[in-house]
Amino acid sequence: MMRKLYLSSTVMFWIAVVALWGTADAPSKPAIASPPQAEQPAPSGRYTTRDVARHALPKDCWMIIRGEVYDLSSYIPDHPADPAVMLPWCGREASEAYRTKGTGRAHSAYADRQLARYRIGTLKAP
Repeated sequence: MMRKLYLSSTVMFWIAVVALWGTADAPSKPAIASPPQAEQPAPSGRYTTRDVARHALPKDCWMIIRGEVYDLSSYIPDHPADPAVMLPWCGREASEAYRTKGTGRAHSAYADRQLARYRIGTLKAP
């Protein structure tokens, strides 16, 4: 009798362990599914070179590239190369630097798509 009780208790224990283990690995579903985020249109501010020059710090870094103004502050730590490569161009016209990477090699199409995310406006005459 004790042997049957021991075996059934052991089997029940392992069934419970397996059941709990299986549900713990299941991905949790949010209670309310959030709607897909609509892609935000790029801001359409118009800035002068003087406006851009006010943003020449690593934590506040704007650049002009091909007549467009980009706020790259949040991207600097994620840049594949050493962030120091970008810092001299903060607050300045950086089209040539972007085009050549300072080595004569152009950025990739992927980099162009990434850059588009940081566009905040266009350059206007002073």
